[in-house]
Amino acid sequence: MEPSRKESDPSARPPGLLAVARERMRTRHLALRTEQAYLQWMRRYIAFHDRRHPRRLGAPEVEQFLTHLAVRRKVSAATQNQALQALLFLYRQVLEIELPWLNNVTRAGSAKRLPVVLTREEVRALLAQLQGAPWLIANLLYGGGLRLMEALRLRVKDLAVERGELIVRDGKGGKDRATMIPAVLETPLRAHLSRLRSWYEEERRRGQPGVSMPAALARKYPHGGTQWGWQYLFPSATLCRDPYAGVPVRHHLHEKAVQRAVQGAVRKAGLTQPASCQTLRHCFATHLLEDGYDIRTVQELLGHADLKTTMVYTHVMAKGVAGVRSPLDRDHGPPRGSSSVPGRGV
Repeated sequence: MEPSRKESDPSARPPGLLAVARERMRTRHLALRTEQAYLQWMRRYIAFHDRRHPRRLGAPEVEQFLTHLAVRRKVSAATQNQALQALLFLYRQVLEIELPWLNNVTRAGSAKRLPVVLTREEVRALLAQLQGAPWLIANLLYGGGLRLMEALRLRVKDLAVERGELIVRDGKGGKDRATMIPAVLETPLRAHLSRLRSWYEEERRRGQPGVSMPAALARKYPHGGTQWGWQYLFPSATLCRDPYAGVPVRHHLHEKAVQRAVQGAVRKAGLTQPASCQTLRHCFATHLLEDGYDIRTVQELLGHADLKTTMVYTHVMAKGVAGVRSPLDRDHGPPRGSSSVPGRGV
């Protein structure tokens, strides 16, 4: 007896749980990185419970998995919360099951750490060890307070070099914001754009694919990927496959290439602090506050939703938020009659 068409045709089979979850996430326009992270947590949750279907599991099993992450895996509070959000999405949006309040989850500890901030001399020493695209990107991170992915996602249309301004599109929290282009970068940026334009025109003559576009805009502007304004400021040297359309496209430079370059520059500059790309953003905020700029102005430039997030930089300023001076510094030398030999006169 021959199998029916429904049984033999893979396309006729109902999609799996993770395929449905991916479709629901794309319907809600979640970022690709969020989609990948959520799917990873769903897989780990299912594997943790011996590959049982989540519909057969419930709040106790979710609490058990989240507690395991905190107690056994020692994950951070942010990581545990991301796993929680992924599982809530799975139950609410995919399985359409409303979980009760999770009271019995052991929460991961949330460490309150101050950001690493370099001196201005250390920043100059770090930047001096870079060249090419990593040099320009690192200068934008420090000069405009950008996050690394915000700099890599910049497109030609986001720059207004004449006004000394650039627009960060779809930053953290899905918000746009404006920040400055340092005046010292105007000439290097124009030279970079000139080289990029020549490369772009050669790409069009060769009939190469255009750059990747957000899914909704790709439908609205089907030829946008080959237009000059939509080109990435820092394009990748190789093509990749679009995760949504499945066609070859050109994406932006990979973040690991810049991270490795900055790490190499930190070693060459002989810096003792564990600086990174994010450190340059921290330095931008701290040095502006040291120069006397209003904290709310710095908040807007950084794109912080809460002023408390920006306030952390007041604790790493050169003289502190209130310019407090130690009582030991009131006298410029040891008290009269005291010994200068350690351990004596005590």
